[in-house]
Amino acid sequence: MHIRVPPRGNRKLRQLLEKVEADKQLKAWWHVANVNAVVRLEINDHSWVHVQIVTNIALKLLRQLVKHGVTPSLVSDYRMTIDDSEVVVVLAAMLHDVGMSVHRRDHEEFSLFLAEPKLRELLADSYDEPERTVIVSEVLQAIISHRADGEPLALEAGVLRVADALDVAKGRSRIPFERGSVSIHSLSAAAIDEVRIAAGQTRPVMVEILMNNSSGIYQVDGLLKAKLRGSGLEPYIEVVARIDTDAEKRLVPVYRLEIGGPGETPGKTAGS
Repeated sequence: MHIRVPPRGNRKLRQLLEKVEADKQLKAWWHVANVNAVVRLEINDHSWVHVQIVTNIALKLLRQLVKHGVTPSLVSDYRMTIDDSEVVVVLAAMLHDVGMSVHRRDHEEFSLFLAEPKLRELLADSYDEPERTVIVSEVLQAIISHRADGEPLALEAGVLRVADALDVAKGRSRIPFERGSVSIHSLSAAAIDEVRIAAGQTRPVMVEILMNNSSGIYQVDGLLKAKLRGSGLEPYIEVVARIDTDAEKRLVPVYRLEIGGPGETPGKTAGS
C-alpha cells in the first residue's frame, strides 16, 4: 500500500508524504472504509486506490489552475504559499473518506472528527501556529464540502470536490458490477474507460472523458455536473466526453458539459 504522489520541489509536501507512508492508522482507516463500501454495501471502491487517484487528480487540477494564473485561496486570503495550498489539497484528498470506516451515511461528518487530530499529528513537524490551524481548518472545510450539498468556500475545497467526482473510470465500479449490481450507476461507470486532464482550449483545464458506451454520459451530466456546479471551478474547467470505440452505435459522437458560461445549457452535443 504505497501512495505515489509527485511532490516536485515542495519540501513540506514531501515531508508529509513520508509521514503518511509510515502511518498505520491512516492505512487501517482506508482498509476498513473499503470493507464497508465494497464488502458490506457493494458500492464503489473506497480503498487506498481511490485515495491515490483522487489525490493525484486534485494535485494536477490545482497545478494546472496555478499555471494559468488562478490564485489559490490560501495565497489570497492568508498570504501563505502555493506549496501550502498543495498540502491542503493532498491532505483533504487523503482524509476525505476516512469517515467511511464508521458508516456510509454522513461519512463526511465522521471524517471531520477523525481527521482533526490526525491532521495536527501529521503537520506537527512542518507547521507552527497559527499556520497549522489554518491548514487544518482549510482541510476540514474541503472534506465537508465534498458531500452532495457541499458549499466550498475556498478554491482548494472546490478542487477536492471536483477531483473526487472525476474518479469515475470503470475500474472503480468493477466489483459491484461483477456481482450483478446492474443500475444506471454501475453501467454508466463501467462505460468510462479513461479520464484525462490537460490544458484547455478555452479555459485553464480540460477534462476529457473517454467512453465505450453512451450510458457513460450519466456520469458526466448526472453526477459530475452536480459536483462541478457550485465548486467555484466552473469558469476554469471545460469537460468533453467522447465515445472512443466503434463497437457501439454512436448516439452522440461528442458530448460537451458547459457550466458557468454565457447562455448556459444543460448539455450540448457536437454540432448542436
